[in-house]
Amino acid sequence: MQLKIQNGVVELSGQPVLSSVNIEINDTSKIAVVGRNGCGKTTLLKLIAGEYSLTRLDSDTDSFFAVSGKPHIGVLSQMTFDDESRTLIEEIRSAYTEILSVKYELEDAQEKMEAEQSEDNIKKYTSLLDLFTNLGGFYFEKEYEAAIKHFGFTEEQKYRPLSEFSGGQRTKIAFLKLLLSKPDILLLDEPTNHLDIEAVEWLEGYLKEYKKAFVVVSHDRMFLDNVAETVYEIEYGVTHRYAGNYTSFTILKKQQREQQKKEYDAQKKEIERLTQLVEKFRYKPTKAAMAQSKLKQLERMKPVEAPEAYDTRTFHAFFEPEDAGVKDVLSVKKLEIGYDKPLSVVDIEMHRGDRVGIIGGNGLGKSTFIKTLMGKVPPLSGGYKFGPRVTVGYFDQQMALYSSSDTVLDDFLKSYPGMTDFEARSALGAFMFTGEEVFKKVDMLSGGERVRLALCKIFGKRPNFLILDEPTNHMDIVGKETLEDMLLSYTGTLLFVSHDRYFIRKISDRLLSFENGGVTEYPYGYAQYLEMQSSETKKEQEKKEEPAKKAKKSFTTPAKERSRYERAIAKAEEKIALLEEKIGGVKQELSWEENVSDYMKLSELQAEIDSLETELDTAMSEWEKLSDEYAELIGQQKN
Repeated sequence: MQLKIQNGVVELSGQPVLSSVNIEINDTSKIAVVGRNGCGKTTLLKLIAGEYSLTRLDSDTDSFFAVSGKPHIGVLSQMTFDDESRTLIEEIRSAYTEILSVKYELEDAQEKMEAEQSEDNIKKYTSLLDLFTNLGGFYFEKEYEAAIKHFGFTEEQKYRPLSEFSGGQRTKIAFLKLLLSKPDILLLDEPTNHLDIEAVEWLEGYLKEYKKAFVVVSHDRMFLDNVAETVYEIEYGVTHRYAGNYTSFTILKKQQREQQKKEYDAQKKEIERLTQLVEKFRYKPTKAAMAQSKLKQLERMKPVEAPEAYDTRTFHAFFEPEDAGVKDVLSVKKLEIGYDKPLSVVDIEMHRGDRVGIIGGNGLGKSTFIKTLMGKVPPLSGGYKFGPRVTVGYFDQQMALYSSSDTVLDDFLKSYPGMTDFEARSALGAFMFTGEEVFKKVDMLSGGERVRLALCKIFGKRPNFLILDEPTNHMDIVGKETLEDMLLSYTGTLLFVSHDRYFIRKISDRLLSFENGGVTEYPYGYAQYLEMQSSETKKEQEKKEEPAKKAKKSFTTPAKERSRYERAIAKAEEKIALLEEKIGGVKQELSWEENVSDYMKLSELQAEIDSLETELDTAMSEWEKLSDEYAELIGQQKN
């Protein structure tokens, strides 16, 4: 255990934000924190980071915050640049201070050993080699090079000073440095926001292999499915722990609520039955003892709490287009988009009812294409044409930054001047602006609230063609699910940009992928895109594995190289044996009498077995790889 909070309470400005925090972070925890916007997720991260403290309570509740040792806790806000004249590559390499220090020592020790193979020189070299290997010294350069590439930085940008990068790019650089510095507990608050799909997929792979602990707050469901092993939900200020990833959490939560409801209803029925018996027989001499027995049974009964209702407050946005329109909605032919230079050329035909998703790296023209269609950016060449009777509802991702000194009600009425206050308040109420909230200034709204206001104004006009640029940014998961349901039932035409792969997969039936050098259409949607990407990755991997192997500088003698492999294989075998023993022990617990009827315990044990078996598969693969490399080495040395 590195950090544990029990019965924690946090108040800000005298108002309770978190009323019951219970969380435990171990050395290799992979934790996701989920919940509605404003429920306290970021507050929890700040509590773990030490920015907030627990509120002291005048009660007997056993409340504490315990930390083992001095774990290094990494938070993006703590990452600053000490020297802005440094280049990007220099700043990133500074995350590997320990590895670089050992590398220089190792090179010095190698020179001394080659000059004089004394026992002390060999011993020091071997010790440093083991340390260098354990720290990841043989692959750290590949690691940061891959990270820089996947985060969208070019070879030329690697050697530019930090001062020349934009604010968004500087945030990415700081984020990369934080990740690669590998703190003991990594805290990530919405890390996938503003990352393109390629960067998100790299981040997923990195976190899957992360050897230490991380706690991530995110509304990206596919990301959480791919990286989390434990989910903590915050609901009504209380944390609830669930084993498994996001999908497992949704299933377990539903099952727990259903089980609690059954137990509550059964106990309620039993209480009514026993109460009736007591009332019926308590004054009859021959039945008084029995009545007293039932009364004591009632008194000893531990009450089952009624399950709290889900926090499912959301907006309501189901509507039909005012005019169904015609079959041909949009024709785009050789449309060259860009500003001072071309970014992409787009060709697409859209018909009534199409749902086309747009994906691709940042800076390749996705939003520029949308803005060109809306007349905000002139085309460089080519053209586009909307069909007759097409009415467009346009959502720009910048609407989350929309500024106005008007109230929500007045701002809405500017779009609908003929509407009465009652009608306007009814429309706004469907988007969760109720009561006095309609008199809040727009400038006082959160990003998520401004998005809801923008959607309310757009949907009220009942367009037959929706063009949406990153509509789910600033939405929590319930909001995303609401928008998904609305778009799936929408009979009009849809063109949207998104980085949310879950949203893309669920909504789009066709896909446009903006890639370096062009735009590719996938007429069968996201599944076809994934299949093609997988095929391309496989081809690239096969090219890399072609036998043109170059001789590499060796840090060691043949005997030492054999010894290093033998030690690594022995460690791998020890790990496999330990994991097999652990799996056997947990499987035995499944059959223990006290666990057989405990659904929650069985679920936790099965999740632990699944995790251990995944780890065992990885360990077996590593052992096989080491054994093959060792056999190849022996063969080479014999020759």
